[in-house]
Amino acid sequence: MGKFIEDFKAFALKGNVVDMAVGVIIGGAFGKIVTSVVNDIIMPPLGLLIGGVNFSDLKLTLKDAVQEIKDENGNVITQAADAVTFNYGAFLQNCIDFLIIALAIFFLIKGITKLTELRKKKEAETPAAPPAPSKEELLLTEIRDLLKEKK
Repeated sequence: MGKFIEDFKAFALKGNVVDMAVGVIIGGAFGKIVTSVVNDIIMPPLGLLIGGVNFSDLKLTLKDAVQEIKDENGNVITQAADAVTFNYGAFLQNCIDFLIIALAIFFLIKGITKLTELRKKKEAETPAAPPAPSKEELLLTEIRDLLKEKK
């Protein structure tokens, strides 16, 4: 059991796991922003174009709602029941949310990849400084200079 706990601590504290957790948290917040953009900015004009329809209100009623029916004494004869609906508008709304989130993440990753490539290209173009002379080369240079002085 102790080995399991040690292995789990090593796994949980790795940089990749922490990075992934941060990514999930930021992704959730980003998802809320994109959902707001879709619901509050994109869908109203789109609904207006298709005749003032709100996508989330689109549904197919499979069974109508039933009102509660009582007799003269107030006893319930038929219980009330909600309508059974197939809410395809909410599904369409979520599909549009997903597509916009996927597109935004695609452009974000593409931009990060481009910046990384530019940085690597710039590093490759920058010539490396020549290596410092070794101790032997320094010693030989001193000897050469001393010999030149004696002439």
